[in-house]
Amino acid sequence: MKKTNKIIYSIIFICIMSCDSYIDIVPDNVATFDLVFNNRANAKKFFYTLYGYLPHFSDVNSNIGLVGGDEVWTHQTWDGMRLSIGEQSKANPIYNLWGNGGRLEPHVALRDCNIFLNRISDVRDMTEDEKTRWIAEVKFLKAYYHFYLLKMYGPIPIIDENIEVSEDVISVRIERDGVDDVVDYIVSVLDEAIENLPPRITLEGEELGRATKPIAAMLKAKVLAFSASPLVNGNSVYSSWTNNAGTPYINQTYDANKWTLAADACREAIDLAHEAGNNLYKFSTAYNLSEETITKMNLRGAITDRWNNEIIWGQANPTTNTIQNNSFARIDDEFSGSSSGQVNSYYSIPLHMAEIFYSKNGVPIEEDNSYDYSSRFDLKTGDEANKFYVKQGYETIGLHLDRESRFYASLAGDGILSYDVNNEADDTSLFVVDAKNGGMAGYLNERQFNQTGYWPKKLVHYKSAIGNNSFTAENYSWPVYRLADLYLLYAECLNEVSGPVAEVFQYVDDVRERSGLDGVQASWTASSNNPTKPSTKEGLREIIHQERSIELAFEGHRFWDLRRWFKAHVLLNSTSMRGWSYEKATAETFYNQVEYGVTEFSIRDYFWPIAEDDILANPNLDQAFGW
Repeated sequence: MKKTNKIIYSIIFICIMSCDSYIDIVPDNVATFDLVFNNRANAKKFFYTLYGYLPHFSDVNSNIGLVGGDEVWTHQTWDGMRLSIGEQSKANPIYNLWGNGGRLEPHVALRDCNIFLNRISDVRDMTEDEKTRWIAEVKFLKAYYHFYLLKMYGPIPIIDENIEVSEDVISVRIERDGVDDVVDYIVSVLDEAIENLPPRITLEGEELGRATKPIAAMLKAKVLAFSASPLVNGNSVYSSWTNNAGTPYINQTYDANKWTLAADACREAIDLAHEAGNNLYKFSTAYNLSEETITKMNLRGAITDRWNNEIIWGQANPTTNTIQNNSFARIDDEFSGSSSGQVNSYYSIPLHMAEIFYSKNGVPIEEDNSYDYSSRFDLKTGDEANKFYVKQGYETIGLHLDRESRFYASLAGDGILSYDVNNEADDTSLFVVDAKNGGMAGYLNERQFNQTGYWPKKLVHYKSAIGNNSFTAENYSWPVYRLADLYLLYAECLNEVSGPVAEVFQYVDDVRERSGLDGVQASWTASSNNPTKPSTKEGLREIIHQERSIELAFEGHRFWDLRRWFKAHVLLNSTSMRGWSYEKATAETFYNQVEYGVTEFSIRDYFWPIAEDDILANPNLDQAFGW
């Protein structure tokens, strides 16, 4: 790698206008650190603050992936919504994690990680084994924070050490490192961490959420998959984005071996996850439920069953109460009026995301030989064949019938049935979502309503419920990394290496089978108007990309996937966010499409701009491409 950068003890990328201001800003923290690392109890507090810098993955204001793309639309003015409609700026960047953005800043986290690594040896009342584990965990966190910045800003300075208080102003005027250098650094730190991390958490009551070998290995796989992907692997769009020596920050030569490295890392992570007891989640119940309901709950439970075995890395704090409240479709007419107002219900899914899910035959609806695609928006009535998915006799549309189970597990929508705690023992009398104006799930007031007519049901635990003027959320650990994600990532990488070989299909098919679908080859042969699609690398790539968008929908992954695939400027540029007419009360009037907004995305939006003040403060720091 080109160089090792350092970071100042007290603050990163401060606005240095003169030597005097620099001296004023930087305090002498040595005495404080002497106290922190004087004993295990104080060091432990400092250690846990390093986890506290992690994003709040279930919070739309902390995890930009949840609402910053095209999966969710709402009338709320969250930063993610502003980003999705093209309001990013270099004067005041949205979701600014570079300078003093007022959020949990990765640069501050990196500073504190380096302080910890430099001083943990001073603690005397700890065993060497415990120190070794803590050091490994902090190296994992250090790698994670670098990767988080890399995904956002592209080439970033590698922050390997801290700047001493005695160093001069010029020392903090550091420049970006090339993407390949940053990736190599992150991988090297993760390799060191994996060696000394525990294979699994044994003290679950105290330590769930802390780093393990499978977590660090999956992070490594994601880093290498990012490095291999079109965004930064030989992308000529960025040929003019160079450092002071004229070297492009993004390598201009495509390197196929990067996919091999990524596939190998995925395979290592899968093996470690299996050894730790991770497997694809399957719903279990004491009640005699239909196969259709159980299959739906296989996916919902993989998200909402607290600390289930599919979760490789979960986060329990903050709680999921808010995202469940925003995603909850009102279904129980016993609690109307003021009780209905206990949930906001405004987390809306645009129509194109409802169309991404497959037909019941496991292929895209526009490819299915037997699916009436041209009439998908026509009024239809719930029938016997769909009785566990759509209420029989309910007037809905063709789009809601004859779909795969992940459609019904992931979405609540007009006419769609919802398995919940009130009917836990009997899935023959489930509540139905009535999304029309005047319906239980419909428009409540100018703030608490769903614009599009679809809710992300998969994010709501089936035991969460509205009561008498109350909402009780059954909180769960947010699945930061889960096994299905890793399986599909491995299939993607291996397909790029070897094309459509048996092992690629195996890992995609395992995910599909959990949701009641036949394998890719069988499904496309039997039901697709493009039956040879899985037989080529390009065709299978398209299938795997859609599988990821379906399986991982609304979990914040598509936002980043579209970027690394270099598809965002196509799929998110002037894209209409459509839904149904929430103000209308009848099926005939409700099922008219309305455009509620448009996403905007150009080439420059792949990487975040750095605030102009930070650029002025550091002449060695280049602005992001296109800004």
